[in-house]
Amino acid sequence: MPRDRASIPVRSGRTEFLKINAARQDWRDGYHWVLSLSWGQFAVFLVLSYLAINLAFAALYSMGGACIAEMTPGSFLQAFFFSAETLATVGYGHQYPATLYGHLISTLEIFLGMIWLAVITGLIFVRFSRPTARILYSNAIVIGQHNGRPTLMVRIANLRHTSMVEAQFRLSFSRNEWVQEGEEIRRFYPLDLFPEHMISFPAALTIRHTIDEESYLYGETAETLAKSDAYFLVSVTSIETVMAATVQSQRDYSFTDVRWGERFVDIYEELENGKLQVDYGRIHDTEPVPGAPPLRP
Repeated sequence: MPRDRASIPVRSGRTEFLKINAARQDWRDGYHWVLSLSWGQFAVFLVLSYLAINLAFAALYSMGGACIAEMTPGSFLQAFFFSAETLATVGYGHQYPATLYGHLISTLEIFLGMIWLAVITGLIFVRFSRPTARILYSNAIVIGQHNGRPTLMVRIANLRHTSMVEAQFRLSFSRNEWVQEGEEIRRFYPLDLFPEHMISFPAALTIRHTIDEESYLYGETAETLAKSDAYFLVSVTSIETVMAATVQSQRDYSFTDVRWGERFVDIYEELENGKLQVDYGRIHDTEPVPGAPPLRP
């Protein structure tokens, strides 16, 4: 593979990787690139591509002399608006190709315009129809006493107004470790969760990992997490019932996002009619664990 020092940025959570000497992008990667743009960037892409096409053909029309009837020869502005009308197949009628050159350029623009319109229509449809997981994660991870044992807790909320089904929750723990050869490497460990699967996920819940002798977090403190540059990655995969499609969401936490000796406040309240009220405004709120000494920070 030929070496290419040009860096390719790839972001994963809050970490950005710069790939160098990687495989060059294929022309078909443009489709993936357009779909990865934000809606604001996509709107800018639409405007710029539309202007680029019309500016290019306006230049061709203005260089063709009297190729367009009732258009001042060499007028770039008139040529631009004629190009816009041709691209949209509006055809107001007061301007039209008057020479073979004009017919060839307008025919080429109509052909390319149909392709451009079809591609843009497909991109817009895909962006609107693509299902997404509207999952809200708590701002912090808490480690405190739960059921008499130290427990790591993360709160997750479903922002959709419909229940998601077959939700799978995963939590991984990563830290730097030294191996016998004197090399520092990054290791990744899966953490057991409760619950790790829910048939129905309508609102919000707290997923928990018990820190016992079997846990990779056993014996960890704030100092050891900072020293090993630890971070956590939470993932939710579920089925969005309206679109009947699998969606996925994730959130990473640094060791600085861990709150010790706390728990999440209760956000559920049972009403007189038997319904459960969920206060999404308190998703991130925590409180010290009562009746138990805080974990050693």
